[in-house]
Amino acid sequence: MAFKRRSELWTYDVFPKVFEAGKQTAVHINTAGGERFFCPGKACTAKITWLSGGSAAHNPPSAFEAEVPFTPDENGNFVIDSVFPHEGEYRISAECTDGDRRKNFVYAVYAVENELVGKYPFIGDLHMHTCRSDGNQTPEMVAASYRGHGYDFLAITDHRRYYPSLEAIESFKNIPTDYALIPGEEVHLPPIKGFTVDPHTINFGGEYSINALIEGSCNEEAGKDKKFRSIRESCPEVMTKEEFDEKMSALIEAEKSVCPENVDPRNAGVLRWLYNEIRNAGGLAIFPHPTWITREAFHDADALNDWLAENKIFDAFEVLGGENYFEQNGFQAIRYYEDKARGYRYPVVGSTDSHNCTPENRNAFICSTIVFSPENERKALIDSIKAFRSVAVDTISEEFRLVGEMRYVRYACFLLKNWFPLHDDACFEEGRLMQRVFFGTPGEKENALATLKVMSGRMQAMREKYFAF
Repeated sequence: MAFKRRSELWTYDVFPKVFEAGKQTAVHINTAGGERFFCPGKACTAKITWLSGGSAAHNPPSAFEAEVPFTPDENGNFVIDSVFPHEGEYRISAECTDGDRRKNFVYAVYAVENELVGKYPFIGDLHMHTCRSDGNQTPEMVAASYRGHGYDFLAITDHRRYYPSLEAIESFKNIPTDYALIPGEEVHLPPIKGFTVDPHTINFGGEYSINALIEGSCNEEAGKDKKFRSIRESCPEVMTKEEFDEKMSALIEAEKSVCPENVDPRNAGVLRWLYNEIRNAGGLAIFPHPTWITREAFHDADALNDWLAENKIFDAFEVLGGENYFEQNGFQAIRYYEDKARGYRYPVVGSTDSHNCTPENRNAFICSTIVFSPENERKALIDSIKAFRSVAVDTISEEFRLVGEMRYVRYACFLLKNWFPLHDDACFEEGRLMQRVFFGTPGEKENALATLKVMSGRMQAMREKYFAF
């Protein structure tokens, strides 16, 4: 992701950065390669303020301020020991005198409450493509490249194909990394009596393929063996196109009496079945890019989008991703907030929908999702998104933008400034080494694997340092 490191991240090492609200917490502030600003042994006082409470001068009923004494050690490092009573960002400010100059320093930390305690921020992508459909690189290259750009988890979701995501998982299963590769696919169903249900659908983390439930290109390329279309022992058998047509026709007929006039019952019946089938597979059913502009119109009609939201058909909405023009992400973000105001609440995600993972592709890294989850693991990520603990991240412009519920957006904003730049530094080399394991010379492959083994556990150690749960 390459989120910009602000100057204080180069100068100080502040840890933990995140901790439980209302508990006594010792925040360490160490110099990190910059000038030693605080005189060893000289008694000082730091001021703590709660960002959400406003200033004490103008908002005395809500403000929180505290003064905490500290004494720097021989290296200029010090500890601020205090209780941070409310959830949110806190600023720790301190002053020191350098000759005839007075210097002011501000450090940021964050306190969390309730279900956010023990939940870590994982960033990733739930929708992207490889050369197994219409992308440019192999599943191995795509996975390694995105790790190098700071992704904690990734689902390859090739059009009509589930097996490329399994190919990536299999390729990296014995390579030591805490990078989570999740099974997935972009679902396109066969026509029903000549009518194509065109809205795309993402199966994120489903334990079996929806595309491969019906005879078609997915089965023809990889075969019907369950190892190519499932990650569990039992999954539904493959239907013929005739069987599928008959099944969908019955569902469409039932939909005609309840479907609004401006929504085609063929779309309604098939999409209702499709999203339910993804849930049956244990996956997250994602509704992607409705305002992607095809040749002459939006990909999906507003009336269909309304029906999907009002009937709670999908699990999560891909509010950001795919293109960098305003009509797509801008209109989708406005729809999300207006739906919320109408009483239709649903989780959001952001994805690249990338077809080329190299930096010269402007859209390769435009959007992502932060998930607050107890683990970086398929089921935990899905459950956390369903529990609304996700934020969509827009990095089309230099300054990031966030979409989601305010509580999580504020937390994510803090993390993008204070945690993820350090996190991304740690991911960069790991991603490069993962590429060498597959695409280097024999010597490079051997050295890369050995180095990855030495680095194993580094990200977990960083989380334990910066998140005091």
